[in-house]
Amino acid sequence: MSTPHIVVTGAGGYIGRHVVRALLDEGARVTAVVRTERAYRVDERASVVELDLLAHGADLASLTREVPDALVHLAWERGFQHNAPVHMLRLSDHFRVLSHFAEAGVRRIAALGTMHEVGYHEGAIDASTPTNPLSLYGIAKDALRRAALDHLPGDPIVQWLRAYYIYGDDLNNQSIFTKLLQAAQSGQRTFPFTSGKNEFDFIHVEELGRQIAAVALQDELRGIVNVSSGTPVSLADQVERFIRENDLGIELEYGAFPDRPYDSKAVWGDATDIRALMAQRDAD
Repeated sequence: MSTPHIVVTGAGGYIGRHVVRALLDEGARVTAVVRTERAYRVDERASVVELDLLAHGADLASLTREVPDALVHLAWERGFQHNAPVHMLRLSDHFRVLSHFAEAGVRRIAALGTMHEVGYHEGAIDASTPTNPLSLYGIAKDALRRAALDHLPGDPIVQWLRAYYIYGDDLNNQSIFTKLLQAAQSGQRTFPFTSGKNEFDFIHVEELGRQIAAVALQDELRGIVNVSSGTPVSLADQVERFIRENDLGIELEYGAFPDRPYDSKAVWGDATDIRALMAQRDAD
């Protein structure tokens, strides 16, 4: 069997670095597309291309002169700022990139989605769950999902990777875990907090990288694929565990902030398919 060649965009980002490493560990040949001066973030086993691929006039053809077996599209701007206008302003650029790879004959196209496409929902999210996004980030991702699944040229296999609440490698994101580390470094001993009762689907970024790599290397899972733990955990339990494991010496001030009315009481991904795939790969 020939070595699969995978192009990964956003390869120098928070998630991308872990996806690249997981693909390389699986024996794939990876072309990692990064913005200028981000090559140092990428596993040295990958071939790195510095390119702002969302810019008009970007030389996308350079990425498909040798048609890869798959594209993993992770590139996105300001993913932690959910109402930044750039999400909508860049939407057509993302579709242009996906269309280029489809027209070039790439057989599998995997793109990163988000549970924020769904909007307010209580319970498990599966492929049939209706979407009603409440932020510009969610709206843009949902629009790209619909376009990618139904309107890419050449009929490629499209895998929409719906991610949930990501942690790990925490100094490189902008989550509550990042803020806790920063608070501890500045000498804080208390941290203002909500009630912490909301339950979310938390997944470590390394495991997320493994799941994305596993999906991108096969054909059977396609359409919407939850890349998630499938297990709801209360925010309080997750944060308290993080404080203990990192020996931060911080006490949470419960109720200092009100719970956000648009946060689901309990929401998680139906992980039936991804669990079966990962179990199969681990058995092999």
